[in-house]
Amino acid sequence: MEKMFTKLTGSILILALLLVGFNVKAQTTLASNTTLKTTEAKKDSAVIAATATKPAAKTEVKAAAKPADADTTWHPQRRLWGYAFGDAYYVQHAPPLTSSQGKENNYYQAQTDRNAFQFRRLYLGYDYDINKKFKAEVLLASEPNENTTPTTSTSGIPNGDNLADGRMSFYIKNFNLRVREIWNGTDFVIGEMGTPGFALNEPGTNAPVSLSESTWGYRSVERTITDFHKNNSYDVGAALQGTFDPKTKNFGYVLMVGDNTTSNLTTVYNPNNPASPTNPNPNTGFFKIFYGDLWGKFLDKKLYVDLYADYAETSSSVSSAAVASGIIDPQEHNMFKLFVAYNAKPFTIGVEAYTQKLKNAMINSVDKTVHDATVNAISFWIRGTIVKDKWGYFARYDNYNPDSKFDNAANYSVNANGYSSFDPTTKEQFVTAGLDFTPAKNIHFMPNVWFTQYKTQYDPTHAGYVPDNHTLVYRMTFFYTFGK
Repeated sequence: MEKMFTKLTGSILILALLLVGFNVKAQTTLASNTTLKTTEAKKDSAVIAATATKPAAKTEVKAAAKPADADTTWHPQRRLWGYAFGDAYYVQHAPPLTSSQGKENNYYQAQTDRNAFQFRRLYLGYDYDINKKFKAEVLLASEPNENTTPTTSTSGIPNGDNLADGRMSFYIKNFNLRVREIWNGTDFVIGEMGTPGFALNEPGTNAPVSLSESTWGYRSVERTITDFHKNNSYDVGAALQGTFDPKTKNFGYVLMVGDNTTSNLTTVYNPNNPASPTNPNPNTGFFKIFYGDLWGKFLDKKLYVDLYADYAETSSSVSSAAVASGIIDPQEHNMFKLFVAYNAKPFTIGVEAYTQKLKNAMINSVDKTVHDATVNAISFWIRGTIVKDKWGYFARYDNYNPDSKFDNAANYSVNANGYSSFDPTTKEQFVTAGLDFTPAKNIHFMPNVWFTQYKTQYDPTHAGYVPDNHTLVYRMTFFYTFGK
């Protein structure tokens, strides 16, 4: 009680002193103002007039000091974006439905004279800067092929993005977290993301923007040659994306480890049956794929050079009645690729070449032996401007050999090796060319010709020989983007 009385008394005294001080100050100010007015009244009127024309003295107002680490130049990105491309197409010629030629292309088993409007890709993405250090990326994709048939509850999922009733559907293609500048010039990315094979293009990060797909620039017309033949364009894993010279970003690298399943949760074994030597479970934690890439820009950033490699073991030794030894050794594949492009106004030219070894990929049904396959392929292309911002052109030629050491007297069956559409028996030559009309920014209409020639590697006297054939398609391709 005594303490409370003391505090209350002290508060009353302080309040009284403040009131008294304020009253004294007010009276002093009032007296001063009265004296000042009397003195000013006696001044010469000319002096008063002259004084009245002088501007009032400026009072300097200082802004509050900003924290030393404040960065007003950075603004968080919140971006919803998307793009789509497809065609109005007419299949002028295609191999018969009984043919297995062209398994990897969009028009596999599409009939001659078929015509339709078709979306080949729909993207819907969202980029979100959590803060200056962390960025999240989400990408939904629908990428149906023309050969996609509706699935049923009992059938296998076809090579496309259709629901059971045949309608298009989205799947998760990217979902990742980027940590910027874990050290100067290097980002760390974890989740589902693009691989360094050809698809990276992330302006404003330490990822490269000069790889083959972004430099070719016409994914809406066709995939790059490695993508066409089923190398991973995206995967679930972790990556370092960096530059050796952060200020100029002329040289850099990408290192990545992934599951080698892209967006697929299923594995190469049958999950409905128990694991066994003939039904192994290799892709659920045992094996990974490793990606590596070195890129550089030379000659005032006109010349792009990119070196890429990957390696993956896809299965362990398994028992098999298909081979004489009764055992198929572990399977693996690895690729080495070189991409070079020269950017000169008003055109860009590029070449992309790769070799890939598929270990224990084929079985010779005659002598019951297992064979490797060595893939060699090369792509040449050019694109350029006819009328700036209105008309452009593009042309490309690919040559693909699925096995440079093919034995044309053997009878081969494919032993998967992670590439279900791989066909060692058929060489392919691909050609496309067209025009690019841009009526407005980010909108393109591209009349083009799409052509693939198929040539069997078997001798004409061989039982597996198939006459040469081709797929020829005339297309009006459309492509547009938004929010990007």
